[in-house]
This record gives sequence, C-alpha cells and structure tokens, in this order.
Amino acid sequence: MPEFDTALVWLRRDLRLDDHAAFYHALKSSRAVIPVFIFDTDILDALPDRADRRVEFIRESLDALKLELEAHGSSLITRYGRACELIPQLAHALNAQAVFCNRDYEPAAIARDAEVAEQLSQNGRVLRAFKDQVIFDTDEVLTQAGKPFGVFTPYKNAWLKKLSPFYLMPYPVSRYLERLAPMPPQPLPSLDSMGFSRTNLDALGIQAGSAGAQRLFEDFIGRMGRYKAARDYPALEGSSCLSVHLRFGTVSTRQLVTTADGSGGEGAQTWLSELIWREFYQQVLWHHPRVAAGHSYKPEFDVIAWPNPAGHFAAWCEARTGYPLVDAAMRQLNQTGTMHNRLRMVAASFLVKDLHVDWRLGERYFADRLIDFDLAANNGGWQWAASTGCDAQPWFRIFNPITQSEKFDAEGKFIKRYLPELAALPARYIHTPWLLSEDLQHAYGVTIGRDYPVPIVDHAAARALTLALYKAAGKNRMPK
Repeated sequence: MPEFDTALVWLRRDLRLDDHAAFYHALKSSRAVIPVFIFDTDILDALPDRADRRVEFIRESLDALKLELEAHGSSLITRYGRACELIPQLAHALNAQAVFCNRDYEPAAIARDAEVAEQLSQNGRVLRAFKDQVIFDTDEVLTQAGKPFGVFTPYKNAWLKKLSPFYLMPYPVSRYLERLAPMPPQPLPSLDSMGFSRTNLDALGIQAGSAGAQRLFEDFIGRMGRYKAARDYPALEGSSCLSVHLRFGTVSTRQLVTTADGSGGEGAQTWLSELIWREFYQQVLWHHPRVAAGHSYKPEFDVIAWPNPAGHFAAWCEARTGYPLVDAAMRQLNQTGTMHNRLRMVAASFLVKDLHVDWRLGERYFADRLIDFDLAANNGGWQWAASTGCDAQPWFRIFNPITQSEKFDAEGKFIKRYLPELAALPARYIHTPWLLSEDLQHAYGVTIGRDYPVPIVDHAAARALTLALYKAAGKNRMPK
C-alpha cells in the first residue's frame, strides 16, 4: 500500500522524467504525485544579467517537461518566489503529506533544504531527499582511514573499485506514471514576467530539455572513441557538449556512466575520468564547504596578497590581454556562455599567474557567465589553476600562453573564429601578433595597438613575480 495519499516532487537540478530518483520514490510511495518547480528568487535576484542563458535554458527545459507530463494527463506546477517559503505553502495548499527531492550538495542549498524540512515537520509533513546527480555521494567513497580524499587518482581508483551494476541501475519511473496527479495544463511563467529576457540560445543551437540532451549524447557516442585525442583542441568537435545538461539534470548521470564504463577504449575511459572528476569536486565541496565561502582548500594560500593591478581584471574579462588564445577563449565565454575545458585552464592560469589577479574574481566571473556553471566544478577548477586547491597544479608550474596556443591551436583556427581582426594572419604569426613588423602589419591589414592590443604583460616577467608571490606566502606560513 502507498505510504502517502499525496506527495510533491520538488524539481531543482533534475529537469527530466526518465531515470529520476525522486520521481521514482514519490510515485512508488504515493497515490497521487504532483510535480513542482520554483523559480527561486534567492537565486535569481543575485544574477547580474537579466539576459541569462541559464534562466532561459531552465524555462525551456521545464516547458518540454511540462508537455511530457501533460501527455500522461498531469502537468507541472511552477511558482516564482522564495522556495523555502513556497514549498511548505504548496504542500499545505495541496494537502501533501510528503515532499520528495534529489539531494543538492551546495552549502546554500543544504541550508535551504534544512529550513524547508523544519517547516514541513512543524506541520506533520516530511521532506525526503535522494541521491541522483552523482553515482556516489557524501561518505560513500572514503579512504581506508575513513577520511575524504584530497587527491584525485586515489579517489578515482576507489570510485571504480566500488562501482557495480547496482549503482548504475536506472529508476523505472515509467512503471508508476499512472500515479501522477491528474490535472489540466498549468501556466509557466514567462521570462518577461520574471524580469528576464531571451538570449541567443537558439542562435547557438543549444536545445534544452531531455530531447536536447539525448540528441547530443547520441552524436557524442559516435565520437567517443576520439575523445582522448581530440578533447584538448578547441577548434575540433572533441567534447561531449553535455555539461549544461548534466548541470540541470536533463540527462541521467547513470546513463552517461553506464555508456562510458561499458564502451571500452581510451576515449570512453578518458571521458569516464572526467565524469569522476565532477564527483570528486562534489565530494570536496560536501566535506569542505568553506571553499564555497572564498577560502582556499589549502588554508596556507589564503595569506597570498594578490596585487590585482589596476585594469588587469577588466582587460581579461573584455578579451583585451593581447594574448590571442586567452582573448579568443574570453570572447567565446562572453558570446556563448561556454568555454572549452582546456581554455578554462589556460584563461584561469593567465588571470592568476600572469595578471596576478585574485582567483576568486575569476571564479565569480565564470559563475556569472557560464551556462553550465556548477559551484563545485567551478571552484575546483579555479583552485586547481591557482594552486590553492586539492590535487592542484603545483604553484611553480605556470602555463605559458604562447606555447599553449601553439600546441592546442597550431593553425589558429579557434583564434580566428573569435578574433576576426586577426583572421588574415598566417599560423606563424597568429600566436604572437605583437612581433609583426610594421610592413607585415600593413600587409595583413592589422595594426597592433589599434586593431588588436599589445600584450598587457610580459609572460617571463609575470612568471617571475608569481614565483615570488608564492615563495613569500610559503615563508610567511613557516613556523618561527
């Protein structure tokens, strides 16, 4: 017999119906299940841009999910406001005895869920949360000493050792869909009504919802074998392009891991490692929530006094550094809300170790711009680049933006895509255009300092200053 007469499924970063833990448990445990989503103003009000691709992606994904639910005689209730207030109110108004959701591991979300659970409890209702966005969470993968991992490779080995078909079993939601509460089609708030506007998602070819995720996944399956060889080259179609779908749960993590683990070959195994990196950073955030508050994973690096030279951060944000690969990466971010993974490392390293800007400023800029922004992965990536995080790039290893450009965009195809002012330059000059003579600048129709900026810093000199900064931090933290 079902445990509850009526239950809500509170959707957050899991905008699909298929293979959905909370949906499955709610449908199995209840006579009638009502799906709800809250456009949470505690999150939306903090967004700096009213034309935010993420908000549009969420709304389009909800629209697709609503149509899917309506095909089964139900619908999706959506509200705009504070989730911590609206969920208990909806549970009361709809006489729901329970609210089901999937776990979130970010500190703010944990606090929100605790508040909701307390309010529900005061009225005799319960909040039940389930693992869904990861294969292993919280304390499921620990060292032999029972401690969280701080280095990726041992974590990966333990993760793979624990993996079994049980953890990859999909949730058979379709068996219980007759328990969706019957209701007429419900309205979905427009972007305008929430103070947002449409973006360039359509022009970018980004299809929201589960259908968009499956289309990309099917395409990637045909390219997965080449993933290891192609993933570092931004001009190639080497990545899965599924990160935004993973972020908002329009695709099941279990489906992706099942395919990667079962495919064999270097490409699939390399991609599986990337999926495990995602979970590694999630468990770092869970066990060390202080990193979300601007603290270095390695506290000793909090003593670094970042110079933050005037104009450097703005030049980086606005793609005016004079280093073509860095500027092309930043234009990609600003124009599309995406950035190739290799370039995220290059751009982050450049901001911190060439421009000497506090990594937290870059972390915040990515958080505001990336359509696939994920707090755990973003913080982990920035602390890796800044050498302040777990299993990070050693502080004395500093990316050279020129050699990175020559190695990963040798012909300048990616650079020319986003820096058309340099499109006429042959490959031999595209990485260091400031070395062009006046005659060659005239011949190629580009004037350095006018059409494209001179380098904002000299890499060799910047590298020397970076080493001095980190060495000084080391001396400051040595015992007296």
